[in-house]
Amino acid sequence: MTLYLQVLQFLLSGLTMGSTYALIGIGFSLIHNATGIVNFAQGEFVMLGGMFMITFFSFLRLPMPVAFFLTVLSVAAVGLLLEQGPIRRARSKEILILVMITVGASISIKGLSMLLWGKNPMTLPPFSGDAPIVLLGAAIMPQSLWTFAITVIVVVGLNYFFKGTLIGKAMRAVAASRRSALLTGIPVDRMILLSFTFSGALGAVAGMILTPITTTSYDAGVMLGLKGFSAAILGGYGSMPGAVVGGLFLGVLESLSAGLISSEYKDALAFFILLTVLFFKPSGILGRGRLRRV
Repeated sequence: MTLYLQVLQFLLSGLTMGSTYALIGIGFSLIHNATGIVNFAQGEFVMLGGMFMITFFSFLRLPMPVAFFLTVLSVAAVGLLLEQGPIRRARSKEILILVMITVGASISIKGLSMLLWGKNPMTLPPFSGDAPIVLLGAAIMPQSLWTFAITVIVVVGLNYFFKGTLIGKAMRAVAASRRSALLTGIPVDRMILLSFTFSGALGAVAGMILTPITTTSYDAGVMLGLKGFSAAILGGYGSMPGAVVGGLFLGVLESLSAGLISSEYKDALAFFILLTVLFFKPSGILGRGRLRRV
């Protein structure tokens, strides 16, 4: 295989992983914009997406569209319960306290998942077969096309929701200023609840489209959460377009470093580039001075 085909293959693989990082990064941004905290349980939402999909589709033998829909509802409910329970009822609303609550939630979800599904890695069959498609001389798996397509649909749908609906505009108002939103009569608590619910749903989608490619396990959410958080930071924390750009950039970077250098160092190199970007441009790739929330 020539160097050109190798690089093209790595780019396609990187864009596949980067799409899932983008969805995870958007989930981080939604909660940050609404509350100002980092939700360290976001990676567990991704893991639960894979696990619930395996349960509904592989174990219960439900049709894939039904299993997909039920998985989104299930993980969205986990996000809702996280906000309705420990986040909303915490005596202290200090940012650090709320962040530590999400850390505790992450550990609890991981432990419960180990008890429910065991420690062995699990996988899903591809959505539409596993015969590779040749594109410009490089092979691309059908699941990668599903990943691209679903990511585009989700991003376009979210963009319309936030800019074209009253609820979406209310959530943007809360992201801009919670105090001003309260003064105009916007139910801030309800918008925060929606942010956690949407973040759970986004994590579910990311987990479902990624599991047929990489498998999943009870502890898979830790690294996925870190990668999604890195994507959000790279693009400009709190920005949905920034999370998409950061996720794709990080995915391509990982793939190229693993293929052209060594797979042993891909994580270290990716985080090194992340630190370098933050050192020279702390607001991220799409940031302009102060971080802008959208």
